[in-house]
Amino acid sequence: MAQIATSVEIARSPEDVFAYIADFPRHPEWQEGLVSVTVETEGPIRVGTHVLHRRKVGPMTVPTTSEITAFDPPRMAGFRGIDGPIRGTGAQRVEPSGEGSRVSFEMDLEGHGFGKLMLPMARKQAERQVTASHEKLKRILEGGTS
Repeated sequence: MAQIATSVEIARSPEDVFAYIADFPRHPEWQEGLVSVTVETEGPIRVGTHVLHRRKVGPMTVPTTSEITAFDPPRMAGFRGIDGPIRGTGAQRVEPSGEGSRVSFEMDLEGHGFGKLMLPMARKQAERQVTASHEKLKRILEGGTS
């Protein structure tokens, strides 16, 4: 399976960057195609937390649930999709870099059921969206417009 990966330098501290990334309901502010995000598990974000994403796919809005598989503020958050025809597994890392931070993202996609047929198209779309989303994240956190 081909991996989707990107990284971006952001002129903000790792603590600031991670706090924004870990605020899951704010993900639609910077993630292309994302309509809404709801944390479904009570209490603070931790390993095992379930997060419901509603993503625009063509004319439809598709709900999928992810589980947090790693959570190490302000360094890393890992996830895996637990339902839906296309499921992502990956991690977002934040590391000090010069006067700011480097945000690195890696994700593999897996098709389930009819999602196996959609996988090549989903991977191409995800590659475009991930790069655009991280550039938007940079603009927002460096004080630019969204």
